Amino acid sequence: MTAPANTKNIRFKIKRQDGPGKASYWQTFDVPYKPNLNVISCLQYIAEHPVTVAGEKSTPVVWDCNCLEEVCGACTMVINGKVRQSCSALLDELLKETPGGMVTLEPMTKFPVVRDLWVDRSRMFNALKTIQAWVPIDGTHDLGEGPKESAENQDVRYSLSRCMTCGCCLEACPQFLLGNQFIGAQAISQARYFNLHGTGKVLADQRLDAMMGPGGITDCGNAQNCVKVCPKEIPLTESIAAIGRQATVHAVKRFFNGPPRK
Repeated sequence: MTAPANTKNIRFKIKRQDGPGKASYWQTFDVPYKPNLNVISCLQYIAEHPVTVAGEKSTPVVWDCNCLEEVCGACTMVINGKVRQSCSALLDELLKETPGGMVTLEPMTKFPVVRDLWVDRSRMFNALKTIQAWVPIDGTHDLGEGPKESAENQDVRYSLSRCMTCGCCLEACPQFLLGNQFIGAQAISQARYFNLHGTGKVLADQRLDAMMGPGGITDCGNAQNCVKVCPKEIPLTESIAAIGRQATVHAVKRFFNGPPRK
């Protein structure tokens, strides 16, 4: 099926890679314009019609997505040179950025490419394990009501809870690189989130130990790119500052009191 001759086509230039470690290459596809399309809709059209503008039949472009409503974080990619969610990247808005009418899609550069626009984000989830990003509840069920939280604390924690592990903050961070150990703004902010929790803070010392270790808070260069690209407007720089203060107090206590007894 081809688009009618009088249909306006939008050109997509896509950086592709056939597998991990393979050489990357570019392919260009045309997508018939319709109002209110997002990038995912256009990729679905290309998957159904994998023919380049040169008329060469190709393979469907591979990408990752799930919720399609900017909640899961899976569809992150670099669009017109800016990292963002492809489900909420609307074509009408993108065309304002590209006077020539071409949209460029690339995979994130800070994570290993699985294929095409799909990257392996497991490093982010492993970072959540490192900081023990959970609330330990074993043995607490019979202790009655949990600790009460102030409205102010609830507001802060809600803003931090919106993190969807999308990777935008890490893609924009000059300190977060393939092959280094920096844990990144996402995990630092989640450490703050759980340290603020009335029950979750029981693991605060362990989280701060991780923050003071290799790849921790001291590796942050305070570029502040992370907060500028976060699609959920999470106060990441505030979290970095808060964890930095907590780590300093924790280090002083460790110096005078020594490590905890086992």
